[in-house]
Amino acid sequence: MKKLFYVVFVGGGLSLFSFTGMAQKTPDTVLQNVDLQTVIQFALKNYPLVQQALLDEKITDRQIKSKLADWYPQLNLNGSYQYNFEIQKIYFNNTYVTSGTSNVSLLGLGATQTIFDRDVLLASRTAKDVRLQSKQATISDKIDITVDVSKAFYDVILTQKQIDVLNDDIVRLERSYKDAYNQYRGGVVDKTDYKRAIISLNNSKAEKKSDEELLKAKYAVLKQEMGYSGTNDISLSYDSAQMEAGLYIDTLTAVDFNNRIEYQSLMTQKRLQIANLQYNKWSYYPTLSANGAYNLNYLSNSFSKLYNQEFPNSYAGLTLSFPIFQGTKRIQNIRIAELQVQRVDLDIINLKNSISTQYAQAMATYKGYLNDYFVLRENLQLAQDVFNTIELQYRSGVKTYLDLITAQTDLRTAQTNYSNALFQVLTSKLDVQKALGTVQY
Repeated sequence: MKKLFYVVFVGGGLSLFSFTGMAQKTPDTVLQNVDLQTVIQFALKNYPLVQQALLDEKITDRQIKSKLADWYPQLNLNGSYQYNFEIQKIYFNNTYVTSGTSNVSLLGLGATQTIFDRDVLLASRTAKDVRLQSKQATISDKIDITVDVSKAFYDVILTQKQIDVLNDDIVRLERSYKDAYNQYRGGVVDKTDYKRAIISLNNSKAEKKSDEELLKAKYAVLKQEMGYSGTNDISLSYDSAQMEAGLYIDTLTAVDFNNRIEYQSLMTQKRLQIANLQYNKWSYYPTLSANGAYNLNYLSNSFSKLYNQEFPNSYAGLTLSFPIFQGTKRIQNIRIAELQVQRVDLDIINLKNSISTQYAQAMATYKGYLNDYFVLRENLQLAQDVFNTIELQYRSGVKTYLDLITAQTDLRTAQTNYSNALFQVLTSKLDVQKALGTVQY
């Protein structure tokens, strides 16, 4: 079963009608009659940029776990074999004696445990913020995709509505052409009226053809933004009344920088820079680790008897490494880290100014388009009333055909302007929501 949707103008507004007819069964991968939310969710699931961001989150998580693994004991199994062509001699009891055997082998199990190391400590203290930074990057991508997909969706619908307006205009012009031609054949008017009708009709048909080709390009853009790789067409579903009801936004809302994901990311970055500063200060501290081993030694002049007897030894101890002098390297690294913290502070100030400007511009654009929408909605109703009146007067012989053509042109212009204004408000509303950090994905 396949639903077909048609949009018609009723009383200056847009209404959506549908009927169900028999059609061939389509694959599950075909997107039919999908609304804006479905398109957004499809994009968030299939767009390569989002998939890459999710993979980056997993990579970051694995990298953190790899760093934190250094806190656990490190066990190593070592084995070696050595053949001495010349055995070492030592001076003992006023003579030189041979010390060692021709064949030497070792099998040992060694363990080390980090007690204090600034690299591992940094990884432990920043793990939460590093994960958060990766997640915030994903959220930022999702917000951008939501806005871009929504705008592409509105762009497709707008072009489709423009085609619908032209279809209505063509119907009216064809009816006007027939009336003008019949009046010409009856000797009521001259041939200029129906020729004007032909000109207007041809112009509308040409414009419709152009918009139909443009619609294909708009669909291609939408598919790209969605990450849709299928070859089948997408059919969109929308409720005009719901779209008009969703035009409005509170214009008195103040900007809260904490709602912006960019601001949140910078605050996370600042915490990481502060941690990096502390990391460089830790360079004055020693590193401490515990270590131990259990070894089995095998010694023999005959290889066949090498492993007949073992000589074990074991030990445990602490290793302390204390840096005393490294030139001015540690001092310079600390100064660099301090400057990097100051740089992030300036980035935060710059972002706040940018957000404030972006919000002011977006809100001004939204208010302007909303005012245009109200004016053009009224114009559409007036143009419809004027056309209905003049059409009746023309058929009664009161008005000329030129008056009718002018009224038809005014009506089509009013319908087109109204549709443009509607989607300009919807698009500018998205920009305001993005500036406020309230985009819902």
